[in-house]
Amino acid sequence: QVQLVNTGGGSVQSGGSLRLSCVYSGRIFSRYCMGWFRQAPGKEREAVARTSSDGTSMYADSVKGRFTISQDNSKNTLYLQMNSLKSEDTAMYYCAAGGSELASKTYAYWGQGTQVTVSS
Repeated sequence: QVQLVNTGGGSVQSGGSLRLSCVYSGRIFSRYCMGWFRQAPGKEREAVARTSSDGTSMYADSVKGRFTISQDNSKNTLYLQMNSLKSEDTAMYYCAAGGSELASKTYAYWGQGTQVTVSS
């Protein structure tokens, strides 16, 4: 059984940084992607970034140049480094596994989410 546990959220001022972590366990087939998604109150869930087994990453336009997704397989951990945070980045952030590209509906496994709040 695959489990994902999100940590690392919090509150920060605009322009600040946070790093989210997602520890995963169970068998996740390497041919699938792992990613980060977010959902703000009253809005639909949106993709943030994904990484794949070939080492490539993909980002939403809104976070390009500010966020970095990475994966440490020795620690079974997925990271999202978030720099130059803006108030519009405020949302619940979820890690996910077993999906394709940035299509949230294709992801089979989800973490419980962690809140990120950016104050201006």
